[in-house]
Parts: sequence; C-alpha cells; structure tokens
Amino acid sequence: MAASLRCFLRSGKNTVSALQRREFHRSVPAAVQMTVRDALNQAMDEELERDERVFLLGEEVAQYDGAYKVSRGLWKKYGDKRIIDTPISEMGFTGIAVGAAMAGLRPICEFMTFNFSMQAIDQIINSAAKTYYMSAGLQSVPIVFRGPNGASAGVAAQHSQCFAAWYGHCPGLKVVSPWNSEDAKGLLKAAIRDENPVVVLENELLYGVPFEMSEEAQSKDFTIPIGKAKIERQGNSITLVAHSRYVGHCLDAAAVLAKEGIECEVINLRTIRPMDVESIETSVMKTNHLVTVEGGWPQFGVGAEICARIMEGPAFNYLDSPVTRVTGVDIPMPYAKILEDHSLPQVKDIIFSVKKTLNI
Repeated sequence: MAASLRCFLRSGKNTVSALQRREFHRSVPAAVQMTVRDALNQAMDEELERDERVFLLGEEVAQYDGAYKVSRGLWKKYGDKRIIDTPISEMGFTGIAVGAAMAGLRPICEFMTFNFSMQAIDQIINSAAKTYYMSAGLQSVPIVFRGPNGASAGVAAQHSQCFAAWYGHCPGLKVVSPWNSEDAKGLLKAAIRDENPVVVLENELLYGVPFEMSEEAQSKDFTIPIGKAKIERQGNSITLVAHSRYVGHCLDAAAVLAKEGIECEVINLRTIRPMDVESIETSVMKTNHLVTVEGGWPQFGVGAEICARIMEGPAFNYLDSPVTRVTGVDIPMPYAKILEDHSLPQVKDIIFSVKKTLNI
C-alpha cells in the first residue's frame, strides 16, 4: 500500500513538472513569396542605401521605372543623380559607367536586353574586363552589367540569344545566372559589392514568377557567394546541371522521372564564371551519369565546357555513359510560336535525354 502511494505521488509530481514545461505550439512561419523582379529591385534598393557610391544607369530605368519595372520606385527615392536615364546608345552609356567605376564609383549598368550589349562589347571586354590585369592590379573596375538574357517569347532572332557562353569565355569577367528570387537577390548584391566587373544574366520570363524567400534571404546582409553552385534536388541516378530558367525545367523533369524510380540530382550552376566544377564532379562521382541543360546554342556552349572539364578531371572515370547535352537548336531563333517552342529545350527533351543516357 505504501509503495503504491509513493508511486502515485511520484507520477503526480512528474505530471505537474511536465505541465510546467509545456509551451504553446509554435508553427513554422509561412515562407514569404517574392517575384524575381521584386528580389532584384530589393537588392538594388538595399545596396543604393548602403553605399552612396552605387548608382544605376540605363535606358528608361528612372522615370519609366525600367522597361520591365525592375527599378520601380528607385528614381523617386534616390533622384536623378543616382538613377540615370540614358540615351539609346549602349556604347556611350556603358563607357560612362566603366569610366565611373575606374574613378571610384560602383555603377550598375542595365541593358534593356543583353542582345543590345553587343553594341557595347568593346567597353565590356576591352575596357572593363582587361583593365585590372593590364594595370598590374592597380586599377579595379567594380561594375555590374545586368539585364534580361536569352530567349523571351515572340521576339525572334535578334532578341533571343543567350550570352552565358559569350561572356563566360572572357577572363577578367565574373558571370552569374540566377534562377529563383533568392538567387537573384543574393547574387546581385554580391555582384555590386565585388571589386571586379560582374555580368548578371537575368531572364525576362522569370521576372514575374514568385518564389519562396527564406528568412535569411530577407536580411539586408544576405549575399550568395559568386562561384558556388547549389544542389536543388538530391538524387543518385543521374546528375542534371542547368542555369537560369532551365533549372526549373530540370526540377519538373526530375519530378516526372521520380515516379518511374529515376532519382535525378539537380544542380543550379548560379555562376557561369568561375564555374563550380567541383560540385559537378562530386555529383557525377555519386550518380555516374550527367546531362547538361541550357537555352543557348550547342557549339562552344556552357554544356560543352562542362563536358570538357569532366573529361579532363577525376570524374571522367566514374561515368557509365557519355555526357548528354540538351541545348537550344543551332539556328537563329524563329518568330513563329511553334517553331520557337521547338528551338528551345522543353521538359520532355530533358526526360528523353535522361532515359537515353541511362539506356532505358
């Protein structure tokens, strides 16, 4: 009887102490949704506020709020001195931006589309990219070149090129290619703070797409290191490597293939130059298969460079089949919608290439 009484009292004491320890259930806060457009806008706003040397110039970036509304509200907040509308002369305003960077400012030079950067390629390559080397490290050029890159919709051959391989070819430049909102904010802030010229290749079709933003990404101190890829999905059957919009295509393809028991590891490159070859090699050593996906042309493209680096490195001996590239078709972009769709990688093309590589 005494023993059972002691047992009852002990259990009662435990119950009381348990009640004292109880707290209200704390649910995980809902993730904030933000479009890529707003993420880029927030990145520029925070850096303009943080560093008075930062300014933005380009066609229609000020009073019109930007051709794609990426710079919405910045002119009203920072004024004519720091948000500058330029004439339609890429070579002219890019030269002004490069000179300003050499003089100690930190310009963000916006191209309405990177197709128009061809007008200013002498300033980007010969003036911005090579100066630090040619001055033996005495003259840095901290400048950002940004704008939409690659194919949009219905804008035909002269407005649909991907310049990842063009600029990724050139020593002296850093080249980043964001996919989601976190990429866009973190990479643009890192680019603005970098002491070297950085090319930020955005995608017009992603501007209005909302993505979840982590609590960390909402911080004003949030940056993403340039030169580091991210594994967006873990898998052990095959590695898919992509950048920009085609990361989403790879994730969609991976979801379909998972239903058939094929687990794809999806790598978001984030940076074209310097390329994170180590992350790709590590993944290939695990999966033994590789497919690269990009919207640009196949010849001398980003996928071609990845193939070469894998062949030259330690991961080559781990491959169980040849690397497969999924790219845009090797033609100038057609205007007709159905031909345009056939000229760019689709989810079904990635699925087909994965099965071909795995010999399924």
